Amino acid sequence: MSQVVCDVTVSLDGFVAGPGQSQEQPLGRDGELLHRWQFEGAEDNPDELAAIVAAGAFIMGRNMFGPVRGPWSDEAWAGWWGPEPPYHAPVFVLTHHPRPPITMEGGTSFTFVTEGSAHALRLAREAAGGTDVAIAGGASTINQYLASGDIDELRLHIAPVTLGTGERLFDGVGTMALSPVASRASRLVTHLTYRRAAAEEN
Repeated sequence: MSQVVCDVTVSLDGFVAGPGQSQEQPLGRDGELLHRWQFEGAEDNPDELAAIVAAGAFIMGRNMFGPVRGPWSDEAWAGWWGPEPPYHAPVFVLTHHPRPPITMEGGTSFTFVTEGSAHALRLAREAAGGTDVAIAGGASTINQYLASGDIDELRLHIAPVTLGTGERLFDGVGTMALSPVASRASRLVTHLTYRRAAAEEN
């Protein structure tokens, strides 16, 4: 059954990226500390890593796609990931500024959506063809879909670090009811899975 899922790595104090994101520091100051588990601890977390890129379509915010703000000034920019991004599926990028779609190697395509988060979700569901849609980030995009109640399953990967400031998860989301589903700890991360309480009652 198709669902909307979200995998996100978060610090102990609730941040998914540090301050001062730039091309040199895509995760902001000290943000790379959050993702040590994906590299230094990859052998301890194979199932969680595979699940992050297992959806049939993805949605991300413009800040996650790249460092450019305002009108697209660098049409050559095609994301942080090189010629073959890890998604291997359609990716819908929320933005206020139109841009033609980009087709990459490995089955990844980027479509830039200016009509808002609800429209992006409709497009992603169609593209996923009955498989899961993943909300890839960053914090602002995840928070939009949490606030609208569209995320069925939230998978938090909690890194044992604090950042003190940056892009905060759950900012402006309001009251939410979540049901714990699973938890597992490895050397560099604790994995917690929640579902919307309403989704489980249906």
